[in-house]
Amino acid sequence: MTPLLEAHGIEKSYGHVEALRGADFSLSAGEVVALIGDNGAGKSTLVKILSGVEAPDAGRILVDGNPVRFESVEQARRSGIETVHQDLALCADLTPAANFFLGREVLRSGLLGRLGFLDNAAMRARARQECERLGVRLKSDSVAVSTLSGGQRQGVAVARAVTWARRVVFMDEPTAALGVVQTGRVLDLIRTVRDSGVAVVLITHNMQDVKAVADRIEVLRLGRRAARFSGADVSMEELVGAMTGALEADLAPPDAAGADAASEKTSEPGSADGEQKR
Repeated sequence: MTPLLEAHGIEKSYGHVEALRGADFSLSAGEVVALIGDNGAGKSTLVKILSGVEAPDAGRILVDGNPVRFESVEQARRSGIETVHQDLALCADLTPAANFFLGREVLRSGLLGRLGFLDNAAMRARARQECERLGVRLKSDSVAVSTLSGGQRQGVAVARAVTWARRVVFMDEPTAALGVVQTGRVLDLIRTVRDSGVAVVLITHNMQDVKAVADRIEVLRLGRRAARFSGADVSMEELVGAMTGALEADLAPPDAAGADAASEKTSEPGSADGEQKR
């Protein structure tokens, strides 16, 4: 099966700083992949490239096996890719429905629509429907999001992304500022999104969250993929070892698309797998 989203040999530099040095990534439909790594590993840069925020200096991106180049966020969105940023990117003074349709406002029919009048009732109904479908419980859909709890605001951001995403949702540290109960609800929401057929990429430093929801785990270190693991079989020690370099190489299990043989090794730059150290 062809992976939904692939990246091969992605490179990105900022002046003399090499943020990505030939990074690889793959994702299949209906799975949760955790993208982990220490600070400076290149996670945020890779996500920005895959979501259209920045363009790579080199490398290939494929969607459904077809080469693409995202020059903007809008181009990535047209390919069904949405992102839930760590700061949520919500307008605090607007209602959940207004945030759902920010930049995608629905106009009323007829003359009023041609004059620019919004169909607020239709937008509220659609936002309420999507929240109910995903199990996002709000105390009210007519109040500003600033009055909602942290978990509810996170739910609004995720539901908004899933509403417009057809293929992939990137979630950047979705539980970083949440308590135990709210974290559990967000993890349940991630499972619901996965079960709907939309792939989820979870970027996090919380290894407990990774173990709880990830089907696969991809580790970045020094701008390259250091290891891949099955979420069900990996230990915390292996994850930490791959992130820090204590685990120099590990057998990379085949991804969900079956693109790699089980005996393939994923190594650090300059290791014996034949990749040249930069």
